[in-house]
Amino acid sequence: MPTRNFAPASITLLILLLLTSAHLPAAHAENWPQWRGPSGNSHSSETNLPTKWSESENVTAKIGLPLSGSSTPAIWNNSIFLTVEDEGRLQLLKIDRTTNEIAWKKQVGEGTANRKTEGGSSRAPKYHNLHNMASPSPVTDGEIVIVHFGNGDIACYNFEGDQLWKKNLAQQYGGYSIWWGHANSPIIYRDLVISACMQDSLADLQDDPVRSYVVAYDRLTGSEVWFTPRMTEATSEECDAYTTPVIRNTPDGTELVIMGGNQLDAYDPETGKQLWKVTGLVGGRTITGPTVAEGFVYSTVGMRGDLNAVRTEKGTNEIDANIVWTYDNNTPDTCCSVVVDNMLFMVSDNGIASCLNSQSGELHWRHRLGGDFKSSPLYADGHIYFLNKSGVCTVVEAAPEYREISENKLDDEFLASPAVSDGQIFLRGKQTLYVIGERN
Repeated sequence: MPTRNFAPASITLLILLLLTSAHLPAAHAENWPQWRGPSGNSHSSETNLPTKWSESENVTAKIGLPLSGSSTPAIWNNSIFLTVEDEGRLQLLKIDRTTNEIAWKKQVGEGTANRKTEGGSSRAPKYHNLHNMASPSPVTDGEIVIVHFGNGDIACYNFEGDQLWKKNLAQQYGGYSIWWGHANSPIIYRDLVISACMQDSLADLQDDPVRSYVVAYDRLTGSEVWFTPRMTEATSEECDAYTTPVIRNTPDGTELVIMGGNQLDAYDPETGKQLWKVTGLVGGRTITGPTVAEGFVYSTVGMRGDLNAVRTEKGTNEIDANIVWTYDNNTPDTCCSVVVDNMLFMVSDNGIASCLNSQSGELHWRHRLGGDFKSSPLYADGHIYFLNKSGVCTVVEAAPEYREISENKLDDEFLASPAVSDGQIFLRGKQTLYVIGERN
C-alpha cells in the first residue's frame, strides 16, 4: 500500500483544524428560563416542533403533579422547575428531564389560598377560583432559581436544592391588599431579582395608602438594591395588576416595562428610576401583561379594554411615550399578545383569535376558536399555538391569512402558558405536566 506523504505546512494546518474543532462550543438547545420564555415575549427559536398530538400521539411523558398551581415551568437543560400549593405547603419542585421524575421537592413556606366567603368583605383579599398561591412562575439563570408565592415568600435556591436566601415581601413592605390573590412573577436582570406589586391603595378607606411598588434584590445574597413606590391615579380594584415586568432594549438604554393600575410605564432596571409613563388607561384590574417588539410596547387596558401600541422617543430632557394606534375589538382579558414579522396575534378569553398588522393596527383576520382561554399564545417555527383551558390547542400558521394546521386535545385543565425547550413543548395542566415531542 503506498505511503501518503504530508508536507509540513499541511500537517500544521491539520493539527490546527483538529485543535480548533475540539474547542468549538457545542450547539445548545433553547432553555425556557421564565414566564413567556427567554425574552419574555412568548417566542421560541426552536424548529421542527410537533404540531400534532393527543393523549396517544406524540406525548413523550406525563408527569403527575401534587395538587395544583398555575405557574409556567422554568426549564434549563435537564432541569424543570415548578411551584405547587400542596395542602398548605408552598413547594418548589425540580423534575429531571432524563428520567421524568421529581428529583427533589422543597417546602418554601406555608399558606392556603383563602376564598370568598358568604358575608365576607368585598375589599378583603381573596383568591379567584382559577388560581392559588402557586401562580407566580419561577425564573432561573442556570445557576439559581427564584420562586415567589402568594403569601409574600420570595426565595433563591441552587440546582441542588439548597436555599441561598429567603424574604417575605408582605412582612417587609406590608400585607397584600390585591383583591384576587398576588400572582406577579419575578424576573432576573443581570445580578438583580426584580418583583412588582400592584394592589388596592385603600386610599378611600384609610389615611395612609397601601403602597404599590417595584423592588430589586441582589440575586445571590437577597440584599435590597433598590425600592421604587409605584403609586398611580387608579383607585380601588383598578389598582390591582397581576402582570409580570418585561425587559426592553432600546437605542437609549434598557427599560423595565410594567402595565397595571391604569398606567403603562418603564424604569431603569439598574436603579429603579422611572423613565416614562402613559397614564389614563382606565379600565379595571389588569391581567394581560405588556409585549415588547419591533420598537413598540403593546399593552391592553384592564377588563378587556383597548389594545394600545406605544412608541417612545428621546426628547430634549426625557423620553416621550405616545400611543400610535388603538384597537378595541375582542381584546383579551388574560392572555398576552405575541408579535412576529409585523403581525400581532391575540386571543380573547372567550376564544376569538385575531391577527393585526402590528405597525398600523389594521385587522388581517379574526376567527372563533371556541373555549375559554387563560394561557398566552406561543410563537415557534412559523406557527402560533393557542391553548385553551379545556386542553384544546389550535395550531395556526403565523400568516396574514387564517390557515389552521391542527387541533389537538389533552385531558386536563390548562391555565399555564406553554414552554419550549430542546425540541419539546411543555404543557402544565392542573394535574399533569405533559411533554410533547416527536416520537421516533
